[in-house]
Amino acid sequence: MNNPVIRTAVVPVSEVFDLRWEVLRPGLPRESAVFPEDAGPDTFHIAAYAGDAPAVLGCGTFFPDPLPDAEPGSAAAASAYRFRGMASAPAARGRGFGAAVLRAGTAEAAARGARVLWCNGRTVARGFYEHHGFTVRGEEFVIEGVGPHHVFVREIVREIVGEIGDAGEKGEAAAR
Repeated sequence: MNNPVIRTAVVPVSEVFDLRWEVLRPGLPRESAVFPEDAGPDTFHIAAYAGDAPAVLGCGTFFPDPLPDAEPGSAAAASAYRFRGMASAPAARGRGFGAAVLRAGTAEAAARGARVLWCNGRTVARGFYEHHGFTVRGEEFVIEGVGPHHVFVREIVREIVGEIGDAGEKGEAAAR
């Protein structure tokens, strides 16, 4: 199967909510997929689509949040963004939609001043995060009703490189 051109966009939470709920909270009430950070003034949501198709095939939510146990005054305390709600539609897995969400979210967070990106990621996704430059911090822990997780961390830098991606965004965030 050919991989489509993947388009990403910053969107309202309503655009990504159904995918987030269906993939990350199956069998649970809809409200279980509502995050306290969703309406935060600095929160943004990324959606990934196959070309011009309207269906959201990947998503993630990004917001400022200091890395737990960060040293006061460090980049991890002062300019960290966390992401959560990363999901890919089952039929789209392994086709680059999650990676596209992560790239777009990293670029947007860097444009907003982030120098560190982190998440509480599912242990089964460890290979994905490590492939994208994240390292594990601390021991595995369990989020009740969701499953085993690790804290994944990545330092980012902002480099202006002109037009990138199919959306014509400016700037690119790269792992150090």
